[in-house]
Amino acid sequence: MAKKIAVFASGSGSNFQVIAEQFPVAFVFSDKRDAYVLERAQNLGVMSYAFELKEFENKADYEQAIVELLREHEIDLVVLAGYMKIVSSTLLSAYEGRIINIHPAYLPEFPGAHGIEDAWNAGVSESGVTVHWVDSGVDTGQIIKQVRVPCLADDTIETFEARIHEAEYKLYPEVLERLGVEKK
Repeated sequence: MAKKIAVFASGSGSNFQVIAEQFPVAFVFSDKRDAYVLERAQNLGVMSYAFELKEFENKADYEQAIVELLREHEIDLVVLAGYMKIVSSTLLSAYEGRIINIHPAYLPEFPGAHGIEDAWNAGVSESGVTVHWVDSGVDTGQIIKQVRVPCLADDTIETFEARIHEAEYKLYPEVLERLGVEKK
């Protein structure tokens, strides 16, 4: 039986677009009602949902609403693709072992929200991309697959970032296939 996936994103949704063009996505969720990912979803005919933490009493209630959406759609795997909220215990306990994340650095190097910028500012000769299982830490879950991306002598932060994103667009589909998500 095919695994049903939901993609979570907070911003432009470029990783979502790459995934949705290759795999059936049950829905996209955004924690920002004005995120461009919602327009991408509409253009691709993918159902979307958006609500914000500030609309709830607390983070547990916010995550419980997400869990209900996931259960309603019988989601097998949650795919974080630029989702900028830290997953807390309510969502994590309901979907433990079924949430993956992509991070724009070669973990454990440069965890957190600014992996590309942090690597650039550190002057590294290479960084990379990591897909990992989500646990209670920040970018600390078991690594599924990684690729290295060199920082070239003539790079600007923009060209370096563009190559990191290109690596993401190749790596995430590979990992989804490896995890048993069937292509369209």
